Amino acid sequence: MDKIETRQKLVRETAGHLREQVAELSEQLATAELTLERLQTTRETLLELAAEDNAEPPEPLPPGYREVLAAFVKAGHGLRAKEICEILGIGTDPRHTESIRAKLKRLVDRDILAEPEPGLFTLVQQSPATPDTGSA
Repeated sequence: MDKIETRQKLVRETAGHLREQVAELSEQLATAELTLERLQTTRETLLELAAEDNAEPPEPLPPGYREVLAAFVKAGHGLRAKEICEILGIGTDPRHTESIRAKLKRLVDRDILAEPEPGLFTLVQQSPATPDTGSA
């Protein structure tokens, strides 16, 4: 009988731990579903706004591009491909700098960066909307 009682106690403890894990996973699932719902709403809103302006919705940036843009924000000034490589800690061999330079050129094509002089890249300054002064 002692063995049965010991086994029952162990199984009760295991069941309790499993219930805790189920509760924790249920909470994580609810959070993930809420996030998915918010993202879907954001996506739909973005598509609606783009349609109102007869514009194409912006394409998301591929992996690695956010880090490049963050380097510009952190630096606060124009950068060259080699400087980006140094900031990102990826090495400054030609293969690295050329890979970064290609990303920078793609960001220029998307009007996210500007290249005011060859090899120097800066964030595009978003000009605030100028109010209509009403002069005709």
